[in-house]
Amino acid sequence: MSPELLPAQQAGTFELGGDLSVRRLGFGTMQLPGPGVWGPPRDHDEAVRVLRRAVELGVNFVDTADSYGPHVAEELIAEALYPYPRDLVIATKAGLTRFGPVTRSGPSQWPPLGRPEYLRQQAEMSLRRMKLDRIDLFQLHRIDPKVPLEDQLGELKRLQDEGKVRHIGLSGVSVDQLTAAQQIAAVVSVQNQFNLTDRSAEPVLDHCAGQGIAFIPYRPLAAGAPAAARSSLTELAAKHDATPAQLALAWLLKRSPVMLPIPGTSSVRHLEDNMRGAVLSLTAGEFDELSAIA
Repeated sequence: MSPELLPAQQAGTFELGGDLSVRRLGFGTMQLPGPGVWGPPRDHDEAVRVLRRAVELGVNFVDTADSYGPHVAEELIAEALYPYPRDLVIATKAGLTRFGPVTRSGPSQWPPLGRPEYLRQQAEMSLRRMKLDRIDLFQLHRIDPKVPLEDQLGELKRLQDEGKVRHIGLSGVSVDQLTAAQQIAAVVSVQNQFNLTDRSAEPVLDHCAGQGIAFIPYRPLAAGAPAAARSSLTELAAKHDATPAQLALAWLLKRSPVMLPIPGTSSVRHLEDNMRGAVLSLTAGEFDELSAIA
């Protein structure tokens, strides 16, 4: 690709929901709040700089959630980026709450809460916090097993019909759950954990690819990977004059055209390093070599 293109532009684009053109390397805001995704950031000004720098590097897809902080990440997005660039797509989520015991790294439990009135309340609050007229992508953070799926997705569909939500997505789902949800509302994205060393969601990815549904891998950089895998990735990265993170992102982007990685960080330097993953172009042999790591 042309070196004149911004880093995120070199990842190519995906038509989210058929009508939103997003660059395939986005930005996730989970790391912007304080330790444990709880409270204000350690460095507020740096968090604001990270968001602004992401847009400067060509990112036009930003993912967040009401539970990040809680509310902190959404508030930072508005502070840093409002008034928003015309092509910026903001995705948020509702359906997870925070529960103690509260430690230095935040509440240790994230129980689902999918009651329709709660999901509506959170959508309204996200609209207000981020100064939006409509949420581009509103994702059910987790399916609540205590609430009928028809009630949860039905409320998101009502919000969509009212013009408060443009598109609906899911997070942390199986193929069966996705298929059931599709009987209730049009689902344009799925966000599951997926990276070089954790490919347990591969059946969901393949299902999404077959239907043109965006697959948003969280924890895309394989944090906590086994030592042997980290060592192999480091060796391969050195051969390609890249960092392991850049190579992991390049692998994800090549894995499927519906893949939309959203690496997150609270550091401008790390953000800039990650964005270079969009510039790397892997051959088929290099892709296979990376795939053999796990």
